[in-house]
Order: sequence, then C-alpha cells, then structure tokens
Amino acid sequence: MIQVNLENAELKNERIEIGADAVYFLGPKLTLRNCTLVLRGAARNLVIPQARFIDCTFEAKRELKGFLWDKAYLENCQFTGSFRGNDFGEWPYSPGKGSIEGGDFSQARLDACRFLGCDVRALRFPSWPCFTLVDPVGRWRELSTQPWPGDIGPVVMAGLAQDPPSTAAMTYSATALAKRSGTTPEAIKAVLEKIEGVLL
Repeated sequence: MIQVNLENAELKNERIEIGADAVYFLGPKLTLRNCTLVLRGAARNLVIPQARFIDCTFEAKRELKGFLWDKAYLENCQFTGSFRGNDFGEWPYSPGKGSIEGGDFSQARLDACRFLGCDVRALRFPSWPCFTLVDPVGRWRELSTQPWPGDIGPVVMAGLAQDPPSTAAMTYSATALAKRSGTTPEAIKAVLEKIEGVLL
C-alpha cells in the first residue's frame, strides 16, 4: 500500500480524497482551512499526527469505524456520513495533542462516539434516531440503574464507568444499539425521554 504525506503546509479550499488504496498522513504541521475531506477508506487509511482543521467538512462515504481524532485540532468542522466508535477531542494520555472546538454533526450518523475534554454546548449533535448522553461517565451509576430494555443497562451503561473521566458526551445510534442489545429503538426512546442530560 502506498503512503501519501501532507505536512508542513497550509491549504485552503481544497478537496482531498482519502481512498482505500493508500495510507494518508495528514500532518504534522498541517493546517487545512475550508477544505472538504472525502473519506472513502477505513480508519487504517488515515493517520493524523497533529494537524489543524478549521471550518472543514468531513464526508464519510463509507462508515468510518474506530478512528481516534485525539491528535487532530478540529475547529468548527462539519461531519456527514456514518461514524462508529470514533473519539473526538483530547485524550487524557495525550494532553495538548488535539481538541475539538465547535462543530456540526447534525447531518452525521454517530454510534458509540465519544467527545472528550470539550464544551458540549458548542457542538451540534445528530437528532433521533441518534441520541447523546451528556456527562455519561459522571452519571454512569444513574444511567445504569434506569429500566433499560435488553442488556443496555448492565452492559452499555455500566460500561461507561470504564471511559475516561473527561468524556463530555457520548452519542449512539438507537437503531444500531437496539440491534446489538435485543430491543427496539422505540423502547430505548421511552427510557431516554424520562432522563435529564439527553439530547434527542
């Protein structure tokens, strides 16, 4: 597999295609402004060693699974497409290496995505059938004792205790969560509507 490096540059208004045919290194010392990044590859096709993205759009043309954005500085970026198991923001083990400030995920489908060390109020999250739990780690006991359908309470919500304390929010797809947990999106929503700190 070939390697493509974009580093030591500042680009504006560019369209960058991240395909499945190469590994793309974005950074270090890379700043992208008002660029569109089209993500056609898997997480293994993208490496971000400290790049800054300002007012950029990320279009996932296939589901991006398990990608850590912890070394990316994301400022007021927009995300579209499907993202599962992605982490956005600063991880506790690598302070100062990445962040998320503002951003629009309202047109994205997120499932099991965490937002770390950030101001949730500055982010736009997708609406139902996605839902966002605010301060899930701080509230894991409360969340795990709710009358969840399927195995959501003992497996998913109790598992929040293992997440980094800096997890400011976590977004799920009710459709995907219901399928994994042996229930329905409607049964999940019935519980969510009775809990504070949930964005539907």
